[in-house]
Amino acid sequence: MGAKLTREDSWGDRESSSYRSSSSAWDNNYGYPQHSYNQENVNDPRIPSYAPPPPSIPSYAPPPSVPSYAPPPQAPQRSYQPPPQEFGGVRGRDNKKKLDRRYSRIADNYNSLEEVTEALARSGLESSNLIVGIDFTKSNEWTGAKSFNRRSLHHIGNGLNPYEQAISIIGKTLADFDEDNFIPCYGFGDASTHDQDVFSFYPDERFCNGFEDVLHRYKEIVPHLRLA
Repeated sequence: MGAKLTREDSWGDRESSSYRSSSSAWDNNYGYPQHSYNQENVNDPRIPSYAPPPPSIPSYAPPPSVPSYAPPPQAPQRSYQPPPQEFGGVRGRDNKKKLDRRYSRIADNYNSLEEVTEALARSGLESSNLIVGIDFTKSNEWTGAKSFNRRSLHHIGNGLNPYEQAISIIGKTLADFDEDNFIPCYGFGDASTHDQDVFSFYPDERFCNGFEDVLHRYKEIVPHLRLA
């Protein structure tokens, strides 16, 4: 059986042949030579082969070093040394006098009240404003039962009780330092005042005139008080 060509097949062959001839003519007209490559030239050892460059590895520089700061120098510690003491000489005696004038110790080894008065004067006592306060609480009975032949410390008898002795000694010792000789005297702790108030030795609040008057008023009021 013979091949039967149709009109479409014949037209397709003509188009393909026409395209090849026109392509060849275009290349020849514009000067593009057609090279023939031989497959053997690809593996020819005379042609140098270029290897691709190695991948570049980024280089990392070490981080900059942080400068180390030394601590600020500390001020040298100064050890305090007290000034040297001077013993003896004029300066030492002057310092001793100043010390004695400010901080004088009153000794207690005296043989008479006059010696006590002189010691007070040497210590710098020039005058005194005395105020006398007498304790009339019931503790005077408890204490007297042990120390005053089982009697109250305020017992008025032939001799002096402890309060009368104290008033007499203070009066004789400090009388020279009292300028006006007026002595305020108060009592506290009895049934009328307890621990809330005081009472004056004189109802009109006047002061006692000297220690003799203090003793006199004390003996007058004690029999009329009730200890509390």
